[in-house]
Amino acid sequence: MVNKLFPVTTYKVTEEYEGVRLDNCLISRIKGLPRTKIYSIIRKGEVRVNGSRSKPSRRLTEGDKIRIPPYSVNKKSTKKIQEQSKELLSKRFVFEDDSLIVIDKPVGIASHGGSGISLGLIESLRQIKPKFKNAQLVHRLDKETSGCILVALKRPILRKLHKELREGRVEKEYLTIVKGHWPSDLTKIDLKLKKNQLRSGQREVKIEEEGKRSISHFEVIKKTKELSLLKCKILTGRTHQIRVHVNYAGHPILGDLKYGDKKFNEEMKEKGVNRMLLHSYSIKFPKLGLDFKVNKPGIFQELLKKSNE
Repeated sequence: MVNKLFPVTTYKVTEEYEGVRLDNCLISRIKGLPRTKIYSIIRKGEVRVNGSRSKPSRRLTEGDKIRIPPYSVNKKSTKKIQEQSKELLSKRFVFEDDSLIVIDKPVGIASHGGSGISLGLIESLRQIKPKFKNAQLVHRLDKETSGCILVALKRPILRKLHKELREGRVEKEYLTIVKGHWPSDLTKIDLKLKKNQLRSGQREVKIEEEGKRSISHFEVIKKTKELSLLKCKILTGRTHQIRVHVNYAGHPILGDLKYGDKKFNEEMKEKGVNRMLLHSYSIKFPKLGLDFKVNKPGIFQELLKKSNE
């Protein structure tokens, strides 16, 4: 495999990256380098901001000088999106204007490349239209989660949306189907979660006292003999938050291979469940007057019908 080597460079932060996290700035600027590699060079101190080591979460200021170490990108990381994938994504657009697009993300597509994934949603989008070449994720969804995801085409709207997310003014709702009968009086889960990165590059989240606070609200929409359809509203955006919360409650998400019930997942495969049943249903930015919803996946309705038979 042929690698292209890039030498050490220094980037002076401009207005467009004012207030942006260091990791997100590098993900945006270093095309083709896996996200896991970017975090690795930050952790090792190979990336320097104004001559000093910095955490990935550091907020940048205009004029900051970032030293980017030498790195190489292989051809696999920059391969072209297949026409089939282009066609699939092009049919999933919910909203599009000159500064923002909203997509009903299919299950099985990662938000971005990394951890062995050379081509994610954002890399694919940048190849669909010329005006998408500088597209940036506003937020992320797990590879196994489908639904509403926002992508900014211009830096000003990205900064506005990120500010709303940071200040907790965004309303996100998910739909999920879990094992068993969810208690009607269990409407809120408040836990401290800590994210760990495994040697494989995969992330695993555990409930730990030194973790970050995570809050989810739950509402039962429908129950069958063995399942519950829930609406989940998250007040914090922690990694794998809903997945960990429902598992803690004893009602894991169907098809969740990381936190779910392995035996039950195998049983539900016979009813056609070949994915994790977690769907980003809507996202709302009240202050900005933005409100987006996507359709409910057909498998949700089909499965609930079968489970009642």
